[in-house]
Amino acid sequence: MNECRHVAALPHPDPVPLSDTCPECLAVGSHPVHLRLCLECGHVGCCDSSPYRHASAHAKEAGHPVVRSFERGEDWRWCYEDGSIV
Repeated sequence: MNECRHVAALPHPDPVPLSDTCPECLAVGSHPVHLRLCLECGHVGCCDSSPYRHASAHAKEAGHPVVRSFERGEDWRWCYEDGSIV
């Protein structure tokens, strides 16, 4: 795993998830493929394998680059800005 400059600025502990699924997908009637939790604000969005890619859109729009998997049994983290697991 790589360390990036964004990880040091993250709140501890991880933020409380703002929802159980991707609210943007629900709003447009889409089904999220895999969920990601924004580690800065708790936004839950769908991954880039989903049609709308809400997690990466949130990262770009909000300036919150680091997410972790919001799937059961997974705990990896990804930095969209650095393009790497952190």
